[in-house]
Amino acid sequence: MAVGVTRTYVGSIRNHRQVCDGLDSLGDSASKIWNVARWTADRIWNATGKIPDEGSLKSYMKNQSCWKDLNAQSSQKAIEELSDAFQSWFDLRQKDDTANPPGYRKHGDTRPKSTITFKEDGFKHDPENNRVRLSKGSNLKEYWSDFLLCKYQTRPDVDLGEVNQVQNVRAVWNGDEWELHFVCKVELETNDSVGGGVAGIDLGITNIATVAFPAEYVLYPGNSLKQDKHYFTRAEYDTEGENGPSKKSMWARRKLTERETHFYHVLTDAIITECVERDVGTLAVSWPEDVRDSDWGKTGNKKLHSWAFDRIYQYLDYKGEERGVEVLKENEWDTSKTCSRCGDDTKTNRKHRGLYVCSSCALVGNADCNGAENMRQKITPSPHGEDRSNGCVSQPSTYLFDRESGTFQSREQVVS
Repeated sequence: MAVGVTRTYVGSIRNHRQVCDGLDSLGDSASKIWNVARWTADRIWNATGKIPDEGSLKSYMKNQSCWKDLNAQSSQKAIEELSDAFQSWFDLRQKDDTANPPGYRKHGDTRPKSTITFKEDGFKHDPENNRVRLSKGSNLKEYWSDFLLCKYQTRPDVDLGEVNQVQNVRAVWNGDEWELHFVCKVELETNDSVGGGVAGIDLGITNIATVAFPAEYVLYPGNSLKQDKHYFTRAEYDTEGENGPSKKSMWARRKLTERETHFYHVLTDAIITECVERDVGTLAVSWPEDVRDSDWGKTGNKKLHSWAFDRIYQYLDYKGEERGVEVLKENEWDTSKTCSRCGDDTKTNRKHRGLYVCSSCALVGNADCNGAENMRQKITPSPHGEDRSNGCVSQPSTYLFDRESGTFQSREQVVS
């Protein structure tokens, strides 16, 4: 069975020297549009106590000269990004009144190079010759048909001529040079369900994921991710310039984002692969309903809002669809305090440092494993006789992220 999915493919620009000045101008213009719209929103906020909505900002900005620096759809996309940034700030400030609103895109007296998005009217793609034509705004054209012609190269296994549709193209400054991101609609053949087994997954902050398979529990700790956040965040702040982020600071920020993305992709690949190998056709994922509205204190809220549970679910969902594993989102209410063996829901059963001790049936085990098993039982109320003894719950397998190979391996493999 074929399913339609969205994929983003990165292409390096082969004629970078010829087009970099033009892309620099477009990136600078995108930042300028952002800054003018940000200044306008700030002025209206001070006067009325409200932020103008996306439609109002677009209507106002259309009369500004910088609007015509870019293709109309590209200018609109810059406003949409600003509106999304304000919405994220609104959501965060409900729990953290010290949260800062989206700022201006300025480094001292200069503007950074913003990403430019070219929608349907802003580009013309020639996949046979690996070329894409990018539109300029009327202000930047030397003549009416002026445009940027970029020659690109993707990975050897990517053929953009075979995709159903290139929805948009983004020119992205990666810190060293411009590159092209092609957002495509593609059809993938999916496998039929791989088996009748059911697994449950508990998402967390210390153990990023804990999976209850029919015959085993597996922990995926986030130690590597935590170390990266500590190192690169410190590098970012230690190199902050007087006039905004320095090059080293921007490098640290970009590097952390890249490592986080790689970590989550590898994690979800590993989980779905384990499901396929264990004949698990259904995976129940814990979903912390309304968790963003919780108040964990100043420090806790920062951890809470950086918790990527929704991102992990999305990755699991589309990877599972491709390989025949149905991924279900299930409310995790009471799964952390309820005993997976007898159902006792005494709050004090969950002890410190992830220890779970049932006051009714004397089950002793890892609290995350207990939660994952409860998620599994939401789909399979009767465990079909699988071993759920103290030994099984308290001694899970641990898969660690190996930096050298960039994959998850069992603790024994990493040690050896």
